[in-house]
Amino acid sequence: MNLPSEISRRRMLALSAAGAVASLARLKAAPTSDVIRRENARPGTTAWQLTFVRTQGCRSADIEGYCSDTSVRAGGRIGLFLSAQPATEVSVDVYRLGWYGGKGGRHVAKFGPFKVSPQPVPPVGENRLRECRWQQTAEIEIPADWVSGVYVGKLSCTAHRYESYVIFVVRDDRTADLLFQTSDTTWQAYNKWPEQHSLYDTDEPKRPWNADTRVSYDRPYGLYPQVVNQPLSVGSGEFLLWEFPLCFWLEREGYDVTYISNIDTHADPKGLDRARCFLSVAHDEYWSLEMYENVRAAVGRGLSVGFLCGNSVSGVVPLSLRNHAGRPHRLLYRQGMFGGASSRNVTERWEKHGPDEALLIGARTMFPANGSGNWTVTRAGHWILEGTGLRNGDFIPGLVGWEHHGDPADLPGLEVIAAGETMKADGARSTYAATVYPGPANNWVFNAATIFWSMGLSQPPGLIPPYSHLGRPHGPDERVQRITTNFLRRCRVTPRS
Repeated sequence: MNLPSEISRRRMLALSAAGAVASLARLKAAPTSDVIRRENARPGTTAWQLTFVRTQGCRSADIEGYCSDTSVRAGGRIGLFLSAQPATEVSVDVYRLGWYGGKGGRHVAKFGPFKVSPQPVPPVGENRLRECRWQQTAEIEIPADWVSGVYVGKLSCTAHRYESYVIFVVRDDRTADLLFQTSDTTWQAYNKWPEQHSLYDTDEPKRPWNADTRVSYDRPYGLYPQVVNQPLSVGSGEFLLWEFPLCFWLEREGYDVTYISNIDTHADPKGLDRARCFLSVAHDEYWSLEMYENVRAAVGRGLSVGFLCGNSVSGVVPLSLRNHAGRPHRLLYRQGMFGGASSRNVTERWEKHGPDEALLIGARTMFPANGSGNWTVTRAGHWILEGTGLRNGDFIPGLVGWEHHGDPADLPGLEVIAAGETMKADGARSTYAATVYPGPANNWVFNAATIFWSMGLSQPPGLIPPYSHLGRPHGPDERVQRITTNFLRRCRVTPRS
């Protein structure tokens, strides 16, 4: 398939090496930063966790809220939109998530108490859109010295004991070794708040894959509906379920990491040039075409990428629609699938198809997409497996799931380091393939081929390991940690001591 938006393999090889060398030279000359190590030396607490939660269906109607933005720069402002029933005073304790001596978070500020009343559940709009038009409860200024990271606001009331979260990213513009991208477009695609109103929910006839349904960032994150039942994450999207173990491990090790959202990757392509390596994490399914092109072009300039994920870059979500207040990047709909219909077992007719995600990732989502399996080595002796002791045929049990990448791309230098079979609970089978290929400027792209990869790195406080399709990962594994370390080291990324 020849798409105008697709950067071909030949173009990839022809991208200017001069620009890549200049970019890497700038990074090499930049002063090293130990901001993350110093941040994590500060006192931590486990109080960031929710203790008492009551959900009614997908909601936490006793207390819930959302933020005006997915990310905000330190020194900027972010709006809080809160609802509580009955009317009550609400306090917002804000925590930065990280290592902090194994506690997982640091208390950075307390806001309020604010007087909060019940706010209306929006009616079902055109395209099943549920978009809140709540009164803003407060606008808070983010102190200029807050370190980039993922922050949760823990909401608590005087009228009852129940709690929930709001979540946002604090970003910066500094040069760093690693860019950690949150998968928030996917969080929103699966968000069923207030009832059954995710991107997968439609009127009759039911069509989970469709181009009609719209979802909005202007609403709370409800209870996540798949694979792991964790009410204590309500309001935080999918971050605490799949992404936090990687954040926890990176900050424990002392890596120089800074954080952005999917929206930042879409809207700020130049921001990708401030890092050596970009990380796509866990369940990173929904990308805009601009995100694809921005990351692909950055790889051509020398950026390394770790796809520590599965089912990624699968659905095309334009971010051009504006919300009721005229703000961009607040509405999602599914325009089509990356890879195009010719490579998919999909019966719906799509108006537009994205380029083949395998040309970026090294592999792509398989069909059936769901399943579980062992992560089985096929290329012992590869540099990414150094020090693991793994031989061909050895495996890391249960690490593949619940969705995965396979069908490796025909890219120069691409190597398959692990491959095997997955199985769904109904017996349907598929295959996966973990891959590594070189970029044009001594940079690398690693595809771990499983949403569960982070589960092999750490188990932070409060994490409930998933169980999917008759299989589960076994938790932190020294071999997964070593593979990740080997990849980052090859990308010239090492912990700050």
